[in-house]
Amino acid sequence: MTTATVTKDTNIGELLQIDANVAPILLEIGMHCLGCPASQMETIEEAAMVHGLDADELVNRINEFIANDVEKAAV
Repeated sequence: MTTATVTKDTNIGELLQIDANVAPILLEIGMHCLGCPASQMETIEEAAMVHGLDADELVNRINEFIANDVEKAAV
């Protein structure tokens, strides 16, 4: 099974389509309006900037989460 990899340019809407289980990570950083049209079009990099986070660290955290989620589903 292949794992989807996101980048700083991935839109939040696309990210949630790749793995909706990543929502708690976004909520944890303060992104509470995941359903808002504006946030759906925002990139991970833009979201990180708005919330004072390092975009590379956030992308790495999300990709690790997705990889672990895929592993769990394969078991």
